[in-house]
Amino acid sequence: MRIRVINPNTTAAMTATIARAAEEAAATGTIIEAITSPTGPVSIEGYFDEAMSLPGLLIEVRKGEAAGANAHVIACFDDTGLDAARQIAAGPVIGIGEAAYHAATLIANRFTVITTLARSIPALEHNLMKYGFERRATIRAAEVPVLALEDEGSDARARINAEIARALAEDRAEAIVLGCAGMAKLARDLSDQHGCPVIDGVGAAVKLAEMLVALGHKTSKRGGYETGAPKTITGPLASLLDKS
Repeated sequence: MRIRVINPNTTAAMTATIARAAEEAAATGTIIEAITSPTGPVSIEGYFDEAMSLPGLLIEVRKGEAAGANAHVIACFDDTGLDAARQIAAGPVIGIGEAAYHAATLIANRFTVITTLARSIPALEHNLMKYGFERRATIRAAEVPVLALEDEGSDARARINAEIARALAEDRAEAIVLGCAGMAKLARDLSDQHGCPVIDGVGAAVKLAEMLVALGHKTSKRGGYETGAPKTITGPLASLLDKS
């Protein structure tokens, strides 16, 4: 099967990090296509960035559909554009945030999400309520800019590590969810260091996508994810209509 893993920001180095995590999680025979969005912000750190990233993301979902991808993974922890992508995709579309939350609830009673900046917290709180996990989760910000995760000279890892320690001591957390795709490379080392599950949403999303494809499930087209009749889009977004 072919899974298209889309980074909705335009930073290629982060796409490389995401690709490695996806390939490590993928089963033998699964082809991972890691894609950097062609347009949008270099990082997604709040509502405006999320809105600006949507056109590029949806263009890539369209391309994946035309190329015969079996499933899509949206590699932004805010689950940027997830519902819109599901409306235009036939196969499963998995957001790494939702995937990580589901994984955490299967192996722990309570979990803490370690995100990047505090302004990301409201969007994640909204998603936790939408998914029904708000009573089982706490969110903490390590105050690490997203692009610092790609800078080996930054103190990003130390800040994340310290926030995990506080979460385990103060939140009664039994598992940690890393709240940014750029943190994927840290999951195994942090799990070993802290003696608890540290969940990377990229790997969790790939495994969920594989499961749904293997079971023959596609995105339901009843109700909210019904594709709807084609309509004219004017201006720069007209390219979203191009399925070639």
